[in-house]
Amino acid sequence: MPDDAPQESPQDNPPNESVDTRQFDGVLNDHAYAGWRQAGLKVRQFPKTSGVYLMKDDVGRVIYIGKAKNLRSRAGSYFTNRAIDDSRISNWLHEINDIDFMECASEVDALLTEARLIKDIQPPHNKEQRDDKSFPYIMITNREDYPRVEVTREPPDKNVRLYGPFTSAGSLNGALSVLQRIFKFRNCSLDIDASDEKWKWYRPCLLAAIDQCSAPCNLQISKEDYAKDIRRLQMVLDGKKTRLLQGMKKEMEAASKSLQFELAAKLRDEIKMLESL
Repeated sequence: MPDDAPQESPQDNPPNESVDTRQFDGVLNDHAYAGWRQAGLKVRQFPKTSGVYLMKDDVGRVIYIGKAKNLRSRAGSYFTNRAIDDSRISNWLHEINDIDFMECASEVDALLTEARLIKDIQPPHNKEQRDDKSFPYIMITNREDYPRVEVTREPPDKNVRLYGPFTSAGSLNGALSVLQRIFKFRNCSLDIDASDEKWKWYRPCLLAAIDQCSAPCNLQISKEDYAKDIRRLQMVLDGKKTRLLQGMKKEMEAASKSLQFELAAKLRDEIKMLESL
């Protein structure tokens, strides 16, 4: 949930009623709020699914982007009594003239889509959030045998690949946990040298025990296979999940035909988890 958005309340957002402006007739009947009222009516037709909503001004410029588990409820919370009273957003609600949405396959997909759109479009009222405080990024290191994947609020200037910023640290950590179950990347600070045999005797952490990390600290995975998992993760973060799934399905079929049943089963399970994202 975007940090500046008003809290959801069922009584503030009845799905089958028009926007309640009774308490604000002196303000909302002003011409400046005509677009806000129309956008609020439009939200009533939004689906109750995960996605991203895009608020626009009177010239069609995107001024704010947010994510939602339930598009109708979340976007609708900007067109309520509580929103008008919320000092964090009330000063720009009158700029809203239209609102659109993009459905996403899941909450994780919505989180990643929101971050990509904010980075590409740079809506002014999302930018105000970033100026006010430090938002989290996903950071993937570049100069390591086994790159680390972690969340940071103070990303370095070089030798890393960054994704974000994200509007919610809690949602980001939850999404990263799901992605780690699929791609089994490490998030520890160990300086692992793939050519040093002593790492074979290192005791992996509990993440390896619950099959959420491929245990590069114990050299249980080669540099090449680990790098392949990182590339797949990056494809998801770059919004290329469909293309990734197509490639993985071909790999699974090839593995099955060559009697590599263990690999085929592994790919099948990863595909299933990816499709549920």
